[in-house]
Amino acid sequence: MQTGEVIPGKGPGARSNTIAGILGGSLPKLTTDQMEAVNKAKKYAMEQSIKMVLMKQTLAHQQQQMASQRTQVQRQQALALMCRVYVGSISFELKEDTIRQSFLPFGPIKSINMSWDPVTQKHKGFAFVEYEIPEAAQLALEQMNGVMIGGRNIKVVGRPSNMPQAQTVIDEIQEEAKNYNRIYVASIHPDLTEEDIKSVFEAFGPIIYCKLAQGSSAHKHKGYGFIEYETTQAANEAIASMNLFDLGGQFLRVGRAITPPNALMGPSSGSSIMPTAAAVAAAAATAKIQAMDAVASNAVALGLTKLPNNPPITTPSMPYIPPPGVAIPQLTKPVASQPVIPPPTVITPTAISMVNSSSQQEAIKRAQEAQLKQQEELQKKLLDQNEPQTLQQQENMSIKGQNARHLVMQKLMRKVDSRVVILRNMVGPDDVDESLQEEIQEECSKFGGVERVIIYNEKQSEDDDDNVVVKIFVEFAQTREAESARDALNGRYFAGRKVRASLYDQTLFDHSDFSG
Repeated sequence: MQTGEVIPGKGPGARSNTIAGILGGSLPKLTTDQMEAVNKAKKYAMEQSIKMVLMKQTLAHQQQQMASQRTQVQRQQALALMCRVYVGSISFELKEDTIRQSFLPFGPIKSINMSWDPVTQKHKGFAFVEYEIPEAAQLALEQMNGVMIGGRNIKVVGRPSNMPQAQTVIDEIQEEAKNYNRIYVASIHPDLTEEDIKSVFEAFGPIIYCKLAQGSSAHKHKGYGFIEYETTQAANEAIASMNLFDLGGQFLRVGRAITPPNALMGPSSGSSIMPTAAAVAAAAATAKIQAMDAVASNAVALGLTKLPNNPPITTPSMPYIPPPGVAIPQLTKPVASQPVIPPPTVITPTAISMVNSSSQQEAIKRAQEAQLKQQEELQKKLLDQNEPQTLQQQENMSIKGQNARHLVMQKLMRKVDSRVVILRNMVGPDDVDESLQEEIQEECSKFGGVERVIIYNEKQSEDDDDNVVVKIFVEFAQTREAESARDALNGRYFAGRKVRASLYDQTLFDHSDFSG
């Protein structure tokens, strides 16, 4: 009979917390074949761990490449927007040739788009001018706004767009350009050479380089180029002194460069491809740490406080594993000639092999699913962002595939976000008086907060002053208020006239263009 208190680990009958105690007896000594099989199992588990780590490195490298490609696409779109200017308040008698001749001195023009009215066979009073480089558009924006052409002061504004997300990329490009003391020179006489331009501009300070855009042949240029000075002061003095300077019978157009030399490349990340040996060594070290953590977690789960002294796991040489970014390594089965490992009687090797065999399959599956999902999202974003920016691309745009067609239809069905209501056929020219604006504001205040009321008399012809159409623009504080006013006022009769109310383009209104 046993008497007295039973103390765990000390009293009679207590169970030991050692490995032998947990297994119910002492560990048998492994034979030579068993020891070889255990070592092969350790080596195979380590190989699979290294391959898993290499797979993660490969995925990370591919994600970095995708991010770089996405950045380059965004910068291309931003540069395309920076090349466009909007020209409004154009006389109806002017043609495209006049607009081209007026804007050509600032740089090579890629395209001019003037919207034509099929009824009157005249343009609608505005145009989009797209240059080949952003600096030309910036100079035209600075020097052509308010210039009188054909009896009207034209309005020139920059890059109207429905892509507000591009503004961040544009700001980033312009911020990078501040690191260079570059100036842009346009309207250069075709007979002048780089040496001629350099000799003229080096009077303001030392020049790092002077480069003219090469034309169709080696001895011709496109009439513009870039000059980089050593100091900012020299660049500013050259702009102030040489802009509109008569050189060879042509007035130079000089301004500051707003894009860096490598605008499409993006900021350098300083990353390079890791050598194969370094990648394998890093993967082996990571796999070794993961294996030790797996053994420790299994030991804690079994209630062990101290781990047995195991022989160190050697890192196998694996020359056939590709470096990150080349290919995703696949799992391989163990060699068939290896002997079958008997039922394990040692805890530690079993923990390693079980953790690697089960967790690897799940990790690989999750990694492949995550990569596939990310590629689909990236392709959708690239398709969504890769809008045709140039007019030529818009004309030649094609829709490929059902998904692309669905995305384009969604874009075409986008809701017009405008806070401006235009009222047509409400009054005639003789009905416009001082109290009309207050009456309209009071009436429209029933639908929401009215910020502005503009009454615009539009001449339909330069020669006929009697043929005038009155347009009334009402700007509300919110879009829903403008929509409510449009729905309520459209079709109503005012002084015997049937009012036609509709939403007006917010971009045109913000640029004081009432010709739409």
